[in-house]
Amino acid sequence: MDGQGEPEPEPRPAAAALGALLPSRDFLCSHKGRLLPAEAVLSFITFICYIASSAAAFMMVPLLEFLMAVFLFFAYASKLNEKFKGICWPLSDFLRCVTAAIIYFAISIAAVSKYSDGAAKAAGVFGFIATVVFAIDFYITFNDLVTFLKQGNSSNDNEAQKSEGNNVGYNIPAG
Repeated sequence: MDGQGEPEPEPRPAAAALGALLPSRDFLCSHKGRLLPAEAVLSFITFICYIASSAAAFMMVPLLEFLMAVFLFFAYASKLNEKFKGICWPLSDFLRCVTAAIIYFAISIAAVSKYSDGAAKAAGVFGFIATVVFAIDFYITFNDLVTFLKQGNSSNDNEAQKSEGNNVGYNIPAG
């Protein structure tokens, strides 16, 4: 209450809604929270360099990788991976990183060796840096994928043991 006897106003719901859109501090400090913005920034810079160069035919790859990195950043930040269990998130992220690293490496070699303008060379250099970032991401994601698959196998093993345990004491004829 303030000095006039009126209650203090409650916090605005708009501010609370805006806070819900921001990623948590835990996510921002994680490997994925650091690598996805780096991938998005490098992809955007590479995209701009390809647009300004004579190698504009390569601009689609960085654009798509930029959009996918931004989407996955907000998907992981808003915990969509926990809400949509039908998608194998570690596998899809792993495949995205592997294909991005391979394609970035290929188009960077082509941009540096085939085109002579400075923007194409800059795009190639940023593409090589993006290749390294995507390679680090797919290494980390591969380790997460192995852990994810081991958890799936252990739950399947537990279910198999339970179903075998249910048959203990029963005389079930073999086929």
